[in-house]
Amino acid sequence: MKRHTWVPAVGTLCAALVLAGCGAGGREEGDEPGEEVDTVGVTDTSVKIGAHFPLTGVAAPGYSEIPTGAQAYFDYVNAAGGINGRTIEYVVKDDGYDPSKTGAVTNELVLDEEIFAMVGGLGTPTHRTVVDFLNEEEVPDLFVSSGSLQWGDDVEAKPYTFGWQTDYESEGKIIGQYVAENLPDAKVGLFLQDDDFGTDGEKGLRQFLDDQIVSVQRYTSGNTEVAPQVTALQADGADVVIGFNTPSYTALTQLTALGLGYQPQWVYSNVGSDPTLVGGLLAQFSEGAVEGGTDALDGVMTTEYIAGVDAADDPWVQLWQKVWDEHGADGELTNYRIYGMSQAYAFVQALAAAGEDLTRDGLVEAVEGLGDAEGPQLAPFRYSADSHLGISGMRVVALRGGVGEPKTPVLVTDIGDAAIEEDPSAQAEDAPPESGVPE
Repeated sequence: MKRHTWVPAVGTLCAALVLAGCGAGGREEGDEPGEEVDTVGVTDTSVKIGAHFPLTGVAAPGYSEIPTGAQAYFDYVNAAGGINGRTIEYVVKDDGYDPSKTGAVTNELVLDEEIFAMVGGLGTPTHRTVVDFLNEEEVPDLFVSSGSLQWGDDVEAKPYTFGWQTDYESEGKIIGQYVAENLPDAKVGLFLQDDDFGTDGEKGLRQFLDDQIVSVQRYTSGNTEVAPQVTALQADGADVVIGFNTPSYTALTQLTALGLGYQPQWVYSNVGSDPTLVGGLLAQFSEGAVEGGTDALDGVMTTEYIAGVDAADDPWVQLWQKVWDEHGADGELTNYRIYGMSQAYAFVQALAAAGEDLTRDGLVEAVEGLGDAEGPQLAPFRYSADSHLGISGMRVVALRGGVGEPKTPVLVTDIGDAAIEEDPSAQAEDAPPESGVPE
């Protein structure tokens, strides 16, 4: 039987354990598609999928809400009869945003839970430790919750992995072009997570801002002392600071800047800009000295690629509110729950397109066909046999009272030197089907 590569707890790959006959991997060489080993996690009445998320730890605020949104939408679909006669079973494991734990929980999902696909596993540093394992095992690795290029720019190396959100390089390009055109005399500072998140964002930014950048400061996730970086940005004269960082570090940079009397124009990537979450973190980190609330980020600029809770009249947000009201857990609908529901919607689209004779390779082919699929994303997916990158664009917005005021139309681009243009597809005008379930 095929060897199964165990992912050690330290996150590196090795063939330390051989599991014969457990049925958790892809097809054996010479097997035909559709045989039992290609339908692990699938029965006549159900399909089992999984994901890793930080349900606890420093990254849990916000991110732990994503799978609750996905679960609510899967429950909504199941209540409507499922897809092709199958209900969706969704298993979520907690990795605490710790790469050394992501391997262990992925082993559990693939080898013990025997999931059919990984859907929405979160984090650049965390998912990096398991992406090769999932591809070796031929497990569809769909819609990674991260904008790293590595989820979709090399299909030959990672044929089973797909990104979902706009990649960080493309986001950097769109932000960079906006700043260059509207603030051409600004001295730009960068505050970057010290991994692919920051590296990819910087790559896009430098296409437009290389001559304006006066300071680049990096932080390591988990180290909450950012005073040296913010002080350096101030000392270097940066009057526009662009951050590719997680929400906790948005709050930390804002709090530190307040203490220093430093007031640049802040621009944060979509990842770190949720007003409700950051406002709450500001109040928490300052022990009440700074008032939280959605207006805590007033004047900050960011991007968006799906409509959020601030767009209550958007038909997709209305669907998500209905789903949450009927099937949600405790708490209110949030942007993170909308993110999870939007990913879940794309998975259900792919599941429907894959047909009744469900196989792992068939699911991959179905996702590759979602390039022009209707959905909540503001710009089309880039999925094809040659690219597994996700949403192709976004718009720049300014935050006021927790609401994003558009500063640009929806702009689309791709990695490298691809041009940035206004989206011609009218994807942002899509509305959900009346049932709320893809047909």
